[in-house]
Amino acid sequence: MLNELVTILLVEDNPDDVELTIRALKRNNIANPFVVLRDGQDAIDYLFFTGKYSDASHALPGVILLDLKLPKVDGIEVLRKIKGDRTRKLIPIVVLTSSKEERDVVESYDLGVNSYIRKPVDFDQFVEIVKQIGYYWLLLNEPPSVRSVQYKS
Repeated sequence: MLNELVTILLVEDNPDDVELTIRALKRNNIANPFVVLRDGQDAIDYLFFTGKYSDASHALPGVILLDLKLPKVDGIEVLRKIKGDRTRKLIPIVVLTSSKEERDVVESYDLGVNSYIRKPVDFDQFVEIVKQIGYYWLLLNEPPSVRSVQYKS
């Protein structure tokens, strides 16, 4: 089901939500590799190869599942940094959060988020949402190659 097995980056500080997301990915046979980061600063360092990731050789993820309520640097700031970068702004970002604040929705879209989804409380609904995210962002959606932007003059 997956597009060249691109990496999924999950930025989530709640251990229960991390476990639920991983279980939902597995239950839906989404076999893509995933990386879990638990705060906004780690996400920025991972995506920009700084801090403890300065010597890393990982590829940029194919999709980012981003919570907004994060320690150190909140999700809105992470989103602002990613969408402000010429190369990284092309990575699809799905805000997956429990926030019901209208200002979070508006600001996320204003910054260029690709999708904003409120986490349901019910596990079966959550599994279905993750299935739909995987199906759309990993199978149907065809993003531009990050490499084509990196090397464009």
